Amino acid sequence: MDLKLFFEMPTAVAHKQYEALRMYYIDEAPAHQVAQRYGYTYRAFTSLVTTFRRKIIMNPRDSIFFIENSPGRKVSAETNDAKSVIISMRKKYYSVPEIKVALDGLGHNLSEKNIYNILSSEGFSRLPRRSKLAKQQLDKVQVEAEESIRLSYVSETFKSSNAGILMFLALKLANRRRYSSDDTWCMDRGMGLFAGLNVLPKTAWYTSYSDRVTPEMNRSFLKKLHQLWLRHGLLEDTANLDFTTIPYWGDDSHLENNWSGKRGKALASMLAVLAHDPDSGLIDYGSADVMQNDESAVVLEFLDFYREGDKNKENKLRYIVFDSKFTNYENLRNLDDGQVKFITIRRRGKLLLERIDNLPATGWKTVRVECAGNKQRMLKVFDEMVFIKGYDKEIRQITITGNGKIKPAIIITNDTDLHVEQIIRKYTRRRMVEKTISEQIDFFHLNLVSSSMVIKVDFDLTMSILAHNLYRVFANELGRYSNNTAQTMYDKFVLNGADIEIGEKAIKVLLKKKRQLPLILETMQRFNKQKYPVLSNKNLIFEGATYS
Repeated sequence: MDLKLFFEMPTAVAHKQYEALRMYYIDEAPAHQVAQRYGYTYRAFTSLVTTFRRKIIMNPRDSIFFIENSPGRKVSAETNDAKSVIISMRKKYYSVPEIKVALDGLGHNLSEKNIYNILSSEGFSRLPRRSKLAKQQLDKVQVEAEESIRLSYVSETFKSSNAGILMFLALKLANRRRYSSDDTWCMDRGMGLFAGLNVLPKTAWYTSYSDRVTPEMNRSFLKKLHQLWLRHGLLEDTANLDFTTIPYWGDDSHLENNWSGKRGKALASMLAVLAHDPDSGLIDYGSADVMQNDESAVVLEFLDFYREGDKNKENKLRYIVFDSKFTNYENLRNLDDGQVKFITIRRRGKLLLERIDNLPATGWKTVRVECAGNKQRMLKVFDEMVFIKGYDKEIRQITITGNGKIKPAIIITNDTDLHVEQIIRKYTRRRMVEKTISEQIDFFHLNLVSSSMVIKVDFDLTMSILAHNLYRVFANELGRYSNNTAQTMYDKFVLNGADIEIGEKAIKVLLKKKRQLPLILETMQRFNKQKYPVLSNKNLIFEGATYS
């Protein structure tokens, strides 16, 4: 190649402009001659001269004029900064809307179309349709999230993948298994909104916060909830009590070994108690600070809690139901002296079983007991009064056969007036507290505590109780869904993405299309005029989006 031609016949735009302007100013050639030499029209060249002169005169120090501009839309610095996050999340199979949520939390204002174009230019294809399980099992992304600060509530729009929790304003309802293993949850601005923050704080903040919550604060909070349930008539005449084991998976010698039915063995753990209302499904009381040598007295502590919180004398509690290992006979006598009815079962020893075998046939009768699903079951019962040592007086004992067990069941109660069918029904409904405990473990992850400090576990238990009760109130509000578990309610109603628009007077949550969306909008419409102090006294309005 003849290198002289590089200067005599420039091909690059910036190079041609340089040579033409140099010929015009240095060689002082006429404009029409320069235009003809380098292939410009006369008008185009004079416009180039004018632009060059204006730029140099306005900024003499700016000598960067001859720049080769590539055609097409310019890539902004913000896009370049976000590109690494976009690619990193897509490699772990996150969708464009999920990436958009994370970028909003990081302060990057990129549209979904822009994100899609970046992924396409990098050779990524569309994601296949994913199941719910596949979404839950996505590889975790470690990203440096923004610092959590108070929200200014200026007008803006952002996207959330879990905006449904704004119906409750509570984080525990979001069904997150381990906050420490994933950074994307604290970048969802919808989840931060309910706390009046841009994004939620990181895991370390929750650890330090739970240290400052005392058992007295937890108990006081539960008392206020108890009064609220009483005021709205959500507590009936029966409370089911049961223990649950909350294991600690570290190595800590100060914890007692408690039996875990879910694990089938005793392990280092904290023993917690729950009180459950079988009619409304609410958990009225809970404590994780139970020691083995004090567990028999827990039933009396619950009674004190219930009556102490009943300032308006609206006490409906008539029956406390629990299993045979919950307390001892002495405390059963204390309940009787306190004019509280109890229903429990008696442990079956060898002598007791021999006595049952010798009961007269004339004393047995057949009863029809209501079961779940509007079904009924035929049972044989022997209803009598017996004297029990430790209780030190006669007590009503109901022996039951035909219940599918090899050994008979033996119910004891201090209620001598209630029909035997109703007593059996009340005790069999105690299984609902066991189901509730199972739900606390499966959905609220109660057995995944990361600390051996009882104060932290007690706080987590209190928050789990609050979340459970909010789901139950929500389910009861929807009528036909009242028997659904928290997991089902979350999947059907709460788990939903949305565009969130913060306006001058209201915050709009535009929920994605979903089968149950009309029912959600109908239910939440009643609260459209309510102002929320935590949201800068704005209304919170739920509407349907135009996309699914």
